[in-house]
Amino acid sequence: MAFCSMICCGKGVDRKEKGKKQPTWRIFSLKELHSATNNFNYDNKLGEGGFGSVYWGQLWDGSQIAVKRLKVWSNKAEVEFSVEVEILARVRHKNLLSLRGYCAEGQERLIVYDYMPNLSLLSHLHGQHSAECLLDWTRRMNIAIGSAEGIAELADPRLNGKYVEAELKRVVLVALVCADNRPEKRPTMLEVLELLKGESKDKLAELENNEVFKNPQSAVTNNDGISTAEESSEIIKEEKDPKPVTETELEKAQDG
Repeated sequence: MAFCSMICCGKGVDRKEKGKKQPTWRIFSLKELHSATNNFNYDNKLGEGGFGSVYWGQLWDGSQIAVKRLKVWSNKAEVEFSVEVEILARVRHKNLLSLRGYCAEGQERLIVYDYMPNLSLLSHLHGQHSAECLLDWTRRMNIAIGSAEGIAELADPRLNGKYVEAELKRVVLVALVCADNRPEKRPTMLEVLELLKGESKDKLAELENNEVFKNPQSAVTNNDGISTAEESSEIIKEEKDPKPVTETELEKAQDG
């Protein structure tokens, strides 16, 4: 099996590396994951994306897991699956779910993560918990400032400005398109690699010309003939000088 040979049959273990910490992930059997997810029962389904569906599961030791199951098998999907597992096996970050392992049996391809009991940020902002997630103006500003600082810190300050701006821009564009709220518009892992390496120039040019990523000041006019910059100014003006809400409007809002 091509995938297993790539992950499991790599370079031989160096004697000097024997004392190093062993990987925390392992290979799961399909039978084990069927049992953990109650045969991938619909009631266990947490969500669905471009890759496939994600299911909640519980292993024999009581630990909870999230299992991402490949939707359709193909050579391209096989490569993407391999790349994702390889990257996740190397990455360790406090804000990322840890890789528990994977399963590759027949045409089944599954990735196993730690389960996130508090759900995702997306579910709190737009899902079933969105009504409970209320941000006051101070928190919103802190988030905005934090985001801006994060972008400013993308380039290591120790470089003293000695980096290729075009490459930094490319990284930011790829990150933005990966965060698209429409799963079908997000690039695959293989496409991400091609974009970062600069191999997919046509796709990169398409991203650069996307109105979503352009400066609002230079944006085109909307359907009403009003520029987005003017529209933004009007919105800010209305926020500063809000119109009084009538009792009828308030009742309609409460009923809705």
